[in-house]
Amino acid sequence: MAQVLEFKLPDLGEGLTEAEIVRWLVQVGDVVAIDQPVVEVETAKAMVEVPCPYGGVVTARFGEEGTELPVGAPLLTVAVGAPVSGATADEGSGNVLVGYGTGAPPARRRRVRPGEPIRSVAPAAPAVRLTAVETAAAPAAAPERPDGPVPVISPLVRRLARENGLDLRKLHGSGPEGLILRADVEHALRAATAPVQAPQAVTAQPVVAPVAQSAPAGTPSGTRIPLRGVRGAVADKLSRSRREIPDATCWVDADATELMNARTAMNAADGGPKVSLVALLARICTAALARFPELNSTVDMEAREVVRLDQVHLGFAAQTERGLVVPVVRDAHTRNAESLGAEFARLTEAARTGTLTPGQLTGGTFTLNNYGVFGVDGSTPIINHPEAAMLGVGRIVPKPWVHEGTLAVRQVVQLSLTFDHRVCDGGTAGGFLRYVADCVEQPAVLLRML
Repeated sequence: MAQVLEFKLPDLGEGLTEAEIVRWLVQVGDVVAIDQPVVEVETAKAMVEVPCPYGGVVTARFGEEGTELPVGAPLLTVAVGAPVSGATADEGSGNVLVGYGTGAPPARRRRVRPGEPIRSVAPAAPAVRLTAVETAAAPAAAPERPDGPVPVISPLVRRLARENGLDLRKLHGSGPEGLILRADVEHALRAATAPVQAPQAVTAQPVVAPVAQSAPAGTPSGTRIPLRGVRGAVADKLSRSRREIPDATCWVDADATELMNARTAMNAADGGPKVSLVALLARICTAALARFPELNSTVDMEAREVVRLDQVHLGFAAQTERGLVVPVVRDAHTRNAESLGAEFARLTEAARTGTLTPGQLTGGTFTLNNYGVFGVDGSTPIINHPEAAMLGVGRIVPKPWVHEGTLAVRQVVQLSLTFDHRVCDGGTAGGFLRYVADCVEQPAVLLRML
């Protein structure tokens, strides 16, 4: 006798309370294996494929694509305990259904129609994955579709259409096999907002905008953008930081010419991976934090204690299509410049593709913010709560500078440190920043720490 078990939305990471359904990966009637991803959701931190801990037949799904569900809400139900390939489906993660195996490719998902007995899974051509539009429009017990590839619309494209009230079913995609691309959505939005010429007729009447008629008196006009997902999480975190942290900022200009020369020499020395500038700055940060550990802290106001942390988990600000994210390099204090550079590259690529996990976006103890990539010199950033400090780095540009008693053109950078005044005073913060500037001006200073 099959037992129907309910799978609820799990806690996907530190501090997360809800997630938005981006794409269902299974339909009612599909046979799923233990730990098979069944739905793709977007949290305030990342896109995540959620695996189901049960193996069996999907009997119900809860929530359409675009719906936000709280942690603990039902996602789907699975009938387990029925014979599959001559065996019994397990009820918990850790095993796989007989017939699926762990070394072979995943077996085809099979639709089981209402009233049909559950049979063993026979090897066949892969099942078709519906597009987001087809999945949302299809009834729960629709008949099987014929085999054949169906393009899957990007989650970013679906989000752009959803936030602008655009029905993807009315678009013709310009991508392979009719796939709807971001350019198709943007073109449709531009066409929808383009001015329409009035017909050349004597009887033409003025058109009154419906928004002006329906808007309440005193309501400001403009586009309303929901603060949810990444933007909502950033808004909440920055607001909390401003409320709770008494921050202060100090800054200094530094001659980065020797640092740039040192990087050039390092990259020309051998055929190994190139060392990035941000990797060198990160190595300088970890060396400075070893001298000034007060800035690698957090404040526990309930206990009224400053907690000085043993490990340096270095966050770095990265701008993506989904908004500002801060991936974290774990145990940065144990890495050299080459290792730091490799981890920066890996996490940056994951940020751009939206594949960062919640674990890669939490637990930072200090943040490096290279806003110089935006072509600006300085900033007074908001601390990434619950950290105690953030180092900001502006652009490096040629400027007149007194070098060895003579006016010269040098590569100059502005460094700024925003810090929590509860963990230290200005003397400690100034000492940290001055040490960072010394390492930038004279990279040989770092040799003492190697």
